[in-house]
Amino acid sequence: KEGRKVRVVSMLSWELFEKQSAEYKESVLPSSCCKRVVVEAGYPMGWERYVGKKGLILGIDHFGASGPCEKLAQEYGFTAEGVADHARAYLKA
Repeated sequence: KEGRKVRVVSMLSWELFEKQSAEYKESVLPSSCCKRVVVEAGYPMGWERYVGKKGLILGIDHFGASGPCEKLAQEYGFTAEGVADHARAYLKA
């Protein structure tokens, strides 16, 4: 809608992804991509290998929040609009 060319990848398992061929991994996460965003509704450690040094990782780096999932998603920015806002700001930088 905004004239951006984006790719959305759902990576359910790092282990399974790493077992794939180099060609497959390159087809999913092309090395030519210069800006990557990861959304992890949990502790974000480990995603650096997929987004690179300049990538954006949205995650929760602390413990202790509990409540209805919709309220927590809103509070931590894990809504479609919240993620899009972070991605827009990152892409402008």
